[in-house]
Formats: sequence, structure tokens, C-alpha cells
Amino acid sequence: MNFPLKKTLIAVSLLTATACAFATSVNGVAISQQRIDAITRMMEAQGQKSTPEMAQMVKDQLITAEILRQEAVKKGLDKSADYLAEIENAKAMALANRLIKEHLRTNPVTDAQARAEYDKVKAEFPERKSFDASHILVKTEAEAKSVIEALKKGKPFAQLAKEKSLDPGSKDNGGNLGWNEPGTFVAPFSEAMVKLAKGQVTAIPVKTDFGFHVIKLNDVKVEAAPPLEALRPQLEQRIQSQRVEALIKSLKASAKVQ
Repeated sequence: MNFPLKKTLIAVSLLTATACAFATSVNGVAISQQRIDAITRMMEAQGQKSTPEMAQMVKDQLITAEILRQEAVKKGLDKSADYLAEIENAKAMALANRLIKEHLRTNPVTDAQARAEYDKVKAEFPERKSFDASHILVKTEAEAKSVIEALKKGKPFAQLAKEKSLDPGSKDNGGNLGWNEPGTFVAPFSEAMVKLAKGQVTAIPVKTDFGFHVIKLNDVKVEAAPPLEALRPQLEQRIQSQRVEALIKSLKASAKVQ
């Protein structure tokens, strides 16, 4: 009584295994689930989200490709020298990429290696300073000297800027120019600004093509290197690239190329 049941269970198991191995077929030629999965993984690696719709799209593409492949074989295109060369190149590139992936998988980047690479990058990171400055722009040197004297007597810089400055972009804001790097300004202005200490005002007027400036340095900030975790993906990629280059160099050195 149990024998037919066992045969049924075996048959169901075989059908299930076959369904897993072959997603569909075209004119009797199977398209395996492994082929669908391989393309899906490639698309996921490119940032696309895996969805049932994407899986169906991949399946449809492979079905279309198989239909076209079969028609090409009927026409004998699979025997052409160009096609055979393309296949050999594709095989070589696929295996080369697989070797590189395996090499990187078996040689993961450690925290210590990432830290060491970060220290190198940090040492190379250029120091960048930004300056928060205010200015009062007037037409003549005499006017600028008058502003400096008023400041010495205690008149607020912001008030003088609103009253005297010819710069419409900053006067209503107390002469404040916001945060900028020195290169933002013309040379005489930036050269005078970077020499000031925080809170200091230029002792003599600064002449530019715009007129005469009285400059106040409000603050300075130094841009440091980003933290390790912020750069970790780039650091790991940099180390991996170095390892791939070293692997290729080693293999080339031992290969006999004629």
C-alpha cells in the first residue's frame, strides 16, 4: 500500500529538483535558474533592487536571447571566426574577473590595513582654512582712516558698515562676508585678511580695484581630514586595487609571453 505513495513522493521530489535547476525552456533548450540568478546578482551589484518584476524581466531577456541564439545557429553564425573569437575573449574575461574576485575574497582588508592606509591619506590631506570676515568698503583712503579711528573709539563695526560701506551685498549684514577661502577674494584683500588674528581689524586701509577696505576677521576654521569611517569604502577600494595590481604583476612576471 505504501509503495505507490513512495513512488509519488520520489516523482514530486524529482520534479521539484528539475524546477529549481531549470527556470524555463525554449524549443526544448533549458534556461537554468542559475543563469537568471547570475544576471540578477550582477544587476544588484550595480545598485538595482531585487524584485519579482526584475526577476521576470531577466527571465524574459534570456528567453529572447535564446530564441535569437537558436535562429543564429540555424544560419550557421556560430561557426564564424569572429563569433568564436568573441566567445574565447568572453571566457577569458569572465575567468579573469572570477580570479580577481576570489583573490579579494580570500584576502579581505583588515581594520589595521584600513587604518594604515588612512594614516597615509591623512598625511597627504591638504590643510584648508576658511575665514569668516567682515569689511567696510569706502571710496577714499581718508574715509577708510576715519572708519578705523571711529572703531578705535568704540563704535561697533556692524553699525559703521551699515552707515558707511559701499558694498550692497554685505553692508546690511554688518559688513559680514560669510565663510570663504582666501582665493575667493582679490589678492590685496586676502593677503591682509590672513594676517589678522581672530577679532582683529586692519590697522591701515586695504586698497583694491573696488576702493579702500577696513577688514575685520571674525573667525578662522581649519578643515581636517574626514574620519576613518567616512573614507573606509574608498580606502578598501584603494587597497584592493593595489592587491589586484600586485597579483597581475606577479603572474605576468612568471608567465612566458612570446
